[in-house]
Amino acid sequence: MERLLMSLRCAIFLLWLNFWVPIYCSSPNANQESDRITYLPGQPGAVGFNQYSGYVTVDQRAGRALFYWLTESPADRRPELRPLVLWLNGGPGCSSVAFGAAEEIGPFRIRSDGKTLYLNPYSWNKLANLLFLESPAGVGFSYSNTSTDLYTVGDQRTAEDAYTFLMNWLERFPQYKHRDFYIAGESYAGHYVPQLAEVIYRRNQGIRNPIINFKGFLVGNAVTDDFHDYIGTFEYWWSHGLISDSTYKLLRTTCNSGSSVHPSNDCVKSLELANREMGNIDPYSVYTAPCNSTSSLRRGLRGRYPWMSRAYDPCTERYSKIFFNLPDVQKAMHANTTRLTYQWQTCSDTVGNYWTDSPMSMLPIYKELIAAGLRIWVFSGDTDSVVPITATRYSIDALRLPTVTKWYPWYDSGKVGGWSQVYKGLTLVSVTGAGHEVPLHRPRQAFILFRSFLENRPMPT
Repeated sequence: MERLLMSLRCAIFLLWLNFWVPIYCSSPNANQESDRITYLPGQPGAVGFNQYSGYVTVDQRAGRALFYWLTESPADRRPELRPLVLWLNGGPGCSSVAFGAAEEIGPFRIRSDGKTLYLNPYSWNKLANLLFLESPAGVGFSYSNTSTDLYTVGDQRTAEDAYTFLMNWLERFPQYKHRDFYIAGESYAGHYVPQLAEVIYRRNQGIRNPIINFKGFLVGNAVTDDFHDYIGTFEYWWSHGLISDSTYKLLRTTCNSGSSVHPSNDCVKSLELANREMGNIDPYSVYTAPCNSTSSLRRGLRGRYPWMSRAYDPCTERYSKIFFNLPDVQKAMHANTTRLTYQWQTCSDTVGNYWTDSPMSMLPIYKELIAAGLRIWVFSGDTDSVVPITATRYSIDALRLPTVTKWYPWYDSGKVGGWSQVYKGLTLVSVTGAGHEVPLHRPRQAFILFRSFLENRPMPT
């Protein structure tokens, strides 16, 4: 009888481009009021905005359900007039609740006691209604009753499940139907975001007033194109004095992404050599100290290890592990509703280690969506060595887009906040002094970036 209600099928079928697509939901009785968070343990009093969280089933037969957390804009900022933004973290296998919500763009930050919260003054929910999704199944509180799902997931199913989630979630929250909708994310979400964007775009074609009113996407320090990402990453390591000349040459030779297997065995050996040369640094923020419990730092050019991401307080992940495992917190968030014991993790090794499909390049999707006229912004913190700014620049350059506005500095309170270049169909923004998680390292500058994206205005000069 486990998760019986979560396994009931909602017999909803939608007609898309002359074929039928089955849509499932978590329960025929599910509604947004049952998902409302009345009070989150440890939160600082009345917060002035609505919160909801819970499960949406994306595959009834497999018993696969995804967990979400919605934080709306404060009442005084007219949430009903603001867009909906879906945030995705990467990995693959890492939680958007752990990273995006709890230490980057969400309204709360967790104190070092792991039990109390404080408000993030630069939360993005001041500008938009934020929907955090733990995806795919097996990540965070999201689950599948079919254990093989955790060993067979990849890019394609992740995109399809996310799309099904959105369609079913909008039935529960109909006020967001036809609302301006954007997708944002970072790291391996450099795959998740454009792939989901492509699914939405294609299924919206021919529909005059689509339920998902998709306008564009925003990605940061994003895995984009294996060949160009590799070239840019090795160049960053070498140019920042992290590896030797000989290792740089070896990496360029063995990790050229010329085969269908990536990375190859020879490439892995070269990466291990580079790892030893770099020593015990935080590769996700090369100029800040790692958490003192870190004895060795794993590196993945594909951005597979964001749970090691660190910033001013390099141990923030510890606080999330404590907080989201508190029984009162799980009860308040309607999470883990049927399992008596469950250890919530920031990232799933199982999902990440058994990833089945991962296209080498997102550039064909970029070309398709740029031609469609969607808003596309790419940003990069310049102290990240895992998916560094050089990798992003090489990948974008491969698109061969005409330049509209040449490279220029943008400013925050009279100080350079980074640099930007506007291409025909795409805007690139760097954030100075930020690591892999830009909103964690530079929250104010990330807020300015997000505001400019939503307003579709150049970065301030």
